[in-house]
Amino acid sequence: MGHINNNNGGEIAVYTYVKRILKDIPGQTGFYYKRLDGSEIVAFNEDRIFYAASLIKIPILIEAFNRVRLGEMDFDKKYEVRNSDKVPSCGALAYMHDGLEVTFRDLCVLMIIHSDNTAANMLIRILGMDRINQTLIDREMDITRINRLLSEEGASAQGLENTVVLDELAMLFEEMHNGRLVSRKASIEMLDIFKMQRLNSKIPRLLPRGVPIAHKTGEDQGTTHDIGIVYARKPFLIGFMSNNTDVVAMENAISEISRFAYKRNCF
Repeated sequence: MGHINNNNGGEIAVYTYVKRILKDIPGQTGFYYKRLDGSEIVAFNEDRIFYAASLIKIPILIEAFNRVRLGEMDFDKKYEVRNSDKVPSCGALAYMHDGLEVTFRDLCVLMIIHSDNTAANMLIRILGMDRINQTLIDREMDITRINRLLSEEGASAQGLENTVVLDELAMLFEEMHNGRLVSRKASIEMLDIFKMQRLNSKIPRLLPRGVPIAHKTGEDQGTTHDIGIVYARKPFLIGFMSNNTDVVAMENAISEISRFAYKRNCF
């Protein structure tokens, strides 16, 4: 499915450029672009279901802030990182000594800026998978769901996958931008965390150094995603998802298209 806001010819130019860049990329791809003043919207496969990889950490963060707002969680509460909590690959906690104490806020920050899988799994257990999903349902999000822990052995073979769609995650970032996600204070604090992102080889790679970007990536075998807000002169939301793809080719495409979008919004 594709969507173009036909206010002027600019959207057609974006759509044509993006389709040309992505046409030779194998697998399933999706794209979402919106100027945050609403003057340009271009998207295709924005309602297609994708395997989430680390993008599922976005709703985990939102649930964490929601529970703090409700008074059920405290950002300063400390949790012990046990050997049984540790999972491989992304992040730092898996390599720290057993018994390390980290705060609830530490887990949130590490889960986003270093995509720490151990932090994410600890938060899933603390918050509860059902409660995270119920918050998504309450926000009328039909597809984005967390169905398993990160790096859970054997989960994929059982058909358990975390799922996302572009238009739902784009809506979350837009609501943050407008100060309406959880609360105005929470929206600002969440965007500040996304702006500290350390995995910057996709959307930010070809943009000028110092441009603020609030975003989250996702990576797995044959999968690469990136979505967030670029604070150009005219701020815009941009997102990419892909499954069963050539990761290198797709990431090069993400960087090229992001540079094209940034240049459109500089003047």
